[in-house]
Amino acid sequence: MKNIISTVFSVLLYTVLIFMVLVVVVSKASGGEPSFMGHKVMSVLSGSMEPTFMTGSVIAIEPKEEGQTYETGDIITFKKEEGILVTHRIVEVNGKGDNVTYKTEGDNNNAPDLEPVLSDNVVGKYADFTIPYIGYFISFANSKLGSLLLLLVPGLLLLAYSGFTIWQAISKIEEESKPESSSL
Repeated sequence: MKNIISTVFSVLLYTVLIFMVLVVVVSKASGGEPSFMGHKVMSVLSGSMEPTFMTGSVIAIEPKEEGQTYETGDIITFKKEEGILVTHRIVEVNGKGDNVTYKTEGDNNNAPDLEPVLSDNVVGKYADFTIPYIGYFISFANSKLGSLLLLLVPGLLLLAYSGFTIWQAISKIEEESKPESSSL
């Protein structure tokens, strides 16, 4: 029974370590925006779209295709001038062809956004897929401290467990090699 528990614990630690390495590497390689099955996965960092999706949620975005346009009511993710990504609902579509702009507004906001969104700045459309609270973890994993801790902690646990296993094995060998005391 002790060997089974030890094996399960070892497998669990290795799995956690490998998973954390993958999360950190994938999020860093994709510039903080991991992709899954053709969708960009993004963290919601504000409450402007509540209750559609809550702060700390992860949402899936269908990337925009060349020449694609959107309609009033669609939820889009777009780049602001500062390079910040925002996800809001379209409340008005203006223009045609290559000169389309969108007036957007967060569901939880009292007024539309001040600047219209150029079609070229649209990253994609919300794909009706949300996982609550996971966004906090992804944001933490993308930070320097998060990357360090998510790699260091499982690695140290694995190292400590390996040291403990080695110590147990050495103790068992020493115990078996001791001469038995004889009684007269």
